[in-house]
Formats: sequence, structure tokens, C-alpha cells
Amino acid sequence: MSRGVIGNNGMRVKDVLQNYVFLLPALILFATFYIYPVYKVFELSLFEYDGISPHKYFVGMGNFADVMCNKIWWTSMWNAAYITILALVFQNALALVLALIVDKDLKGGKFYRVVFYLPPVLSGIVIGLIWNWIYDGNYGLLNHWLSTLGLGNLARSWLADPKTAITCVAIIHMWRGFGWGFIILLAGLQNIPRELYEAARMDGASGLDIFRRVTVPLMIPVFILVAVLTVLGTMQIYDLIVSTTGGGPGYHTEVPITRILAAMIGSSRFGYACALGLVFGVVLLVASMSQLRLSRHLKQT
Repeated sequence: MSRGVIGNNGMRVKDVLQNYVFLLPALILFATFYIYPVYKVFELSLFEYDGISPHKYFVGMGNFADVMCNKIWWTSMWNAAYITILALVFQNALALVLALIVDKDLKGGKFYRVVFYLPPVLSGIVIGLIWNWIYDGNYGLLNHWLSTLGLGNLARSWLADPKTAITCVAIIHMWRGFGWGFIILLAGLQNIPRELYEAARMDGASGLDIFRRVTVPLMIPVFILVAVLTVLGTMQIYDLIVSTTGGGPGYHTEVPITRILAAMIGSSRFGYACALGLVFGVVLLVASMSQLRLSRHLKQT
């Protein structure tokens, strides 16, 4: 009896070891390309280092203290948060409306799927150049339309005006990003059994009631996924800023990524740039975890 128990335990240990052997390559890759780089970034954040000199000067938490006191950094965080809020509301609302329309077996639905997904596929630099022409203060298409409509008094250099620059960048980002949200939301809508809609109609439910009672509850996991991806993608916006405003005028369109690169390349403060990156990473982690907790709460209710 004891030999049988020992034999069974030995088999279990062998199975567990085999499982870990299969996981080992993935664990090595994860440790090499994720855990070790994060450790090195944290290590460098404790030093004053220019990236070239072999000498590093230990400053402890000094770089993090500088981050907390840097008004330009927190301005860039606010700019990213502002664009993110607009994207969460307007970009995803547009994506949902278009997904609902195409989901109704609209004629030419496949054509619209391709057209709506084109902006996310295009290079951010190309999109920035196109919208630079649209927003141009002298020969821009937007100012031309305003003049045609008799609203020439509203014309301005949109990306050079501190009052409008960040909102104009947000509009470009939302135009570029609604397509992938549209695809994800459309896939979620098409996974809802049509029998549920038919049963609701037979019970006399209106279109709005069907949307509220059937579509929204079943789409909550998809909404959360799109929201998480929107936050993570928008907070890390970079290429559109570089190709449109470069962070100007002044610091009115600076975002965290541009500030990190400015600290690393422009000021040669690699340790400080690493501290900025870690603070930014913690912000993204907290935002993601908060949204995931919200999704679990919504699923339970």
C-alpha cells in the first residue's frame, strides 16, 4: 500500500516537473525581456547618469523627488489624460454607433469594415502630415471651409494656438483610433445570439429597450476591453505629437513619452528618464488594474 502511495506521489511530482519544463522557455523569455529590463531601469533610476560616461553617481530617490516637483511632467500627464478622456467618450461612442449600424446587415458592410479600419493601419507620421495641412493657418482646408461658410473670423493656426492645440491633437487621435474599436465592438455584437433579439421583439420590446436590456449587458466585457486598450494606447501617444506639434506651442501638447525622451536625449539624464518611465508605468498599471476591478464588479452585478 505504501509503495503504491509512493509511486503515485512520484508520478505526480514527475508530471509537475514536466509541466515546469514546458513552461521554462516562456519563463526565460519573460525574465529576459521583461523582468530584467525593469530591474535595470529601476537600478539606473537611482543614479545620475548621462548614458555615455562610465561613471554613475548614486542619488537614491533624488530622481523621483525631481519627478514629483516637475510641473512640465505633470502637465504632460494631464495632456495625456485629457486626450484619453475624450477618446473614451467620443472615439468609442463613434465606434459603437458605426458598429451597431454595420451589424444590422447593412448593404456593403464589408466595404465599410475596410474603410473604417484604414486610419489605424496608416502610419502616424503620414496622418500627422495630412492633418497638418488641414489645420494649417494659411492654406489649411479647415480655415477654407470656415471662410466658405462665412465663419472666417474663427480661422486660426489651430496647432500653433495654445487654446486649441491639444484638442486638435485629440481629434486627430480619435479619427485615427476609432477604427480598431469599431472592429472589436462589431465582433462582440456579432457574437450575440440573434434569438435573443427576436425573443425581445416578440415580447414587445422597443429598439431602445433591446439595446439597454440585451445588447449592453452582453457587451460589458467588450466595452471594458475597448476601454482598457483605449487608455493604454492613448496614454502612450507619441508619433502624432512628433508629426504635428512636437510638443508645442510651449509645452501645451507635451505627453509623457515626449518628456521621457527629452530627458534622455535632450538633457542626457538617463537616470531621471528611467525614473519618469517607472512613474509612468505605475500610472498605467494602476489605471489598468482599476478598470479590471471595475469589469469584475460589473460582471457580478
